[in-house]
Amino acid sequence: MAVVNQIIPFSCVDGPGSRLVIFMQGCNYRCKSCHNPHTIDLCNNCGNCLPSCPTQALSLITSNNKPQVIWNEALCTQCDLCLSACPKQSSPKTQRYSVEQLLTNIRQQVHFINGITVSGGEASLQLPFLIELFSAIKADEELAHLTCMLDSNGSLSINGWQQLLPVLDSAMVDLKSWQQDTHRYITGRDNHRVISAIELLASKGKLYEVRLLHIPGITDFDTEITAVASHLKTLPKKVRIKLNAFQHHGVTGAALNWPTCSEAQIKQLATELTQHGVINIVLPSSYL
Repeated sequence: MAVVNQIIPFSCVDGPGSRLVIFMQGCNYRCKSCHNPHTIDLCNNCGNCLPSCPTQALSLITSNNKPQVIWNEALCTQCDLCLSACPKQSSPKTQRYSVEQLLTNIRQQVHFINGITVSGGEASLQLPFLIELFSAIKADEELAHLTCMLDSNGSLSINGWQQLLPVLDSAMVDLKSWQQDTHRYITGRDNHRVISAIELLASKGKLYEVRLLHIPGITDFDTEITAVASHLKTLPKKVRIKLNAFQHHGVTGAALNWPTCSEAQIKQLATELTQHGVINIVLPSSYL
């Protein structure tokens, strides 16, 4: 069973074409810049969110002698007051799905989509489920034409990627920063695995996109432009280099005091990367 935060039946911004997107709950990064911080932690069933719900869509039961928060989707108005009330900024509005349940969901949309994208949180934390889901799609005559993509922070081990590669069509990977100290400051983790994952996926022809989130004065893509560009130039020409501009939407804590990124600043970064020989750069469609 997978812990799922949300399923979007149709998206045109989570990979090529129209895609069903599954957002898994749980992440091993603690990004200060996270726009979906409620997807990081798993609910610990403390029950602190219950009083915040105006429609009593949340209840606390005892299962196997352990407390468990139950979410009634039919009563929920999506006011998200429970997210603000949670000490962990986690979401109690998650659901557990089996592979077969997700396949049923996908079949309902199969005539309207080109593939599925599994995102998060960090979906690779639920690797065995991910492999089983992609394998089942490939083995299903009705679904086999759908492409299976992963949206990842790149922290999966090389061994993990090698297990996933046979059933993975392509991946989108976030490169949070270049220097280790900066990466640790932003995410709490090193970026050795991220760079290794980008290189492995590129070598197997399964890297769709590398994303750079530009936070002026915080990330180091502009100050490390030569090193960043040298690495990106080694990737196949078809790999998209997606530049994203940091905004305050959804973030909490210290990141609310960080400067946002303007259209002029993201275009300047794009210009500098282009001057250093980087191609296939994709700019944001909006700056909100």
